[in-house]
Amino acid sequence: MSNTQQLNDLTTQVRRDIIRMVHKVNSGHPGGSLGCAEFFVALFKSIMERKEGFDMDGTNEDIFFLSNGHISPVYYSVLARSGYFPVNELNTFRLINSRLQGHPTTHEGLPGIRIASGSLGQGMSVALGAAQTKTLNKDPHLVYSLHGDGELQEGQNWEAIMYAAGNKVDNIICTIDLNGQQIDGSTDDVLPMGSIRAKFEAFGWTVIDIENGNDIDAILSGMAEAKSKTGQGKPVCVLLKTIMGNGVDFMMHTHAWHGKAPNDEQLAIGLAQNAETLGDY
Repeated sequence: MSNTQQLNDLTTQVRRDIIRMVHKVNSGHPGGSLGCAEFFVALFKSIMERKEGFDMDGTNEDIFFLSNGHISPVYYSVLARSGYFPVNELNTFRLINSRLQGHPTTHEGLPGIRIASGSLGQGMSVALGAAQTKTLNKDPHLVYSLHGDGELQEGQNWEAIMYAAGNKVDNIICTIDLNGQQIDGSTDDVLPMGSIRAKFEAFGWTVIDIENGNDIDAILSGMAEAKSKTGQGKPVCVLLKTIMGNGVDFMMHTHAWHGKAPNDEQLAIGLAQNAETLGDY
């Protein structure tokens, strides 16, 4: 699937999935999930080279690691709508004994999940190990990962960022969701990080900017550029500028919906703004 209209239609349906999943159990993280909907759709439906089915080794295909695991609603929705498991299983989000826990875990055996990522700051380390494994196995495919901007306040990231460049890991594309928000406020208020581009460049990375991270065509173009920079002896970082809560007007431009569920009235408003395109679960 690469037609822009098809990808946009799927994105709209994914947004419906996100707010319905979080509303049903009155818990979860809708804001960051909505902000990354276009990225996940573009990644799984157009950018990555994927095999049929799922296995943990992920040989001879591109693989993805979600580091900021709290945005599991968007991850689960896109995995289900990419054929990894039945779409109607989204109805079990965050329920006891469900495979779709609030933060993804591997021991649930859910296809598509390669890392338990509730604790922030660890995903890049794992993705780098997978990338080096592909190099050792002479597998030419890429490793993709996604990280929150607030998550970069965790120190383990910077060990990994230094390690990646020092070891010339050049088959990885790490994307940073730059929405400027985290659980307690804006990233500038909680702990200002200055220029993330300058920091990654100082650590020896190639950096690509996607200024409109909520536009499918911009994502496809930016990620194609990022892919063209792999294999050149340097890891690649994509700075994806998104709007938290994108697509649901009252959730946008605020950290308030980082981890809060909509009530019945708010759900109705959100659904009215995102027409059913591919069928609700």
